[in-house]
Amino acid sequence: MFESIFTATTENSISAGSAVLSIGVALVLGLIVSLVYMMSSENKNYSRDFAMTLVFLPGIVAIVIMLIGSSTARALSMAGAFALVRFRSAPGTAKDIAIVFFVMSVGLAAGLGFITFAIIITLIISVVIVVLAKTKFASGKDNQKVLRITIPEDLNYAGTFDDLFNEYTTSWKLEKVKTTNMGTLFELTYNITFKDNITEKEFIDSLRCRNGNLNITLSMVEKNVGVVL
Repeated sequence: MFESIFTATTENSISAGSAVLSIGVALVLGLIVSLVYMMSSENKNYSRDFAMTLVFLPGIVAIVIMLIGSSTARALSMAGAFALVRFRSAPGTAKDIAIVFFVMSVGLAAGLGFITFAIIITLIISVVIVVLAKTKFASGKDNQKVLRITIPEDLNYAGTFDDLFNEYTTSWKLEKVKTTNMGTLFELTYNITFKDNITEKEFIDSLRCRNGNLNITLSMVEKNVGVVL
C-alpha cells in the first residue's frame, strides 16, 4: 500500500520554468483583478485585507493544481489536509463571493497551464466588472430603510402610524414586534420605502408626536451576505 502511494506521487514532475511562469502569471492576473475590485467599489469602501487576498489567491490555487496534477492519491491527500482547516472572512457582499470564484478560476487555469485562456478570461471579466460599475448597473434609488419605533405598552400600534406611512412612504411592512424595558415598552420594526423628495426629519418628528417622544431609529437595509471560504 505504501509503495503504491509513493509511486503515484512521484510519477509526475513539475518543470521549474513552467511552474514559475504559471505562478507568476496567476499573481499578475490576481493583481489586475484586485485593482479592478478596488476601482469598482462604491466610495472606495473595500477591505484592504480582501484586496491583498485577491492578489495571491490565484497563485495559491495554481500551486495546488500543479501539485495535484493527475494523481488521485495527491488529490485525496490534499482534500483531507484542507478539510482540517476552515477559513472564514468577515461578512461581505455577493459581489465579493463572485470575485473570489473569479480569482480561483484564474488560478485554476494558470495552474493547468492554460496561460492564454487565463489572460483572456481575466481581461473579459474585468472589463465587464468595470463597465457595470461605471454605468451603475441595477443601482436603484436608496429609499429603502429599516424603521424601529418604541411605543408605550398601552398604545395600540395597529393602525396608529398608517396615515403617516401613507403620506411619506410608497410601501411599508411591519416585520417584528418585541417587548423591551421589562415589558413596559414595545419596539416595532418596519421595512419602509420613502417617496421621492421626502424629508426624513419631518417624518421622524411626526412619529415622535405619536409615540410619546420615545426612541426612534432609522437605518439602512442590510444587504450584505456572509462569505465562507
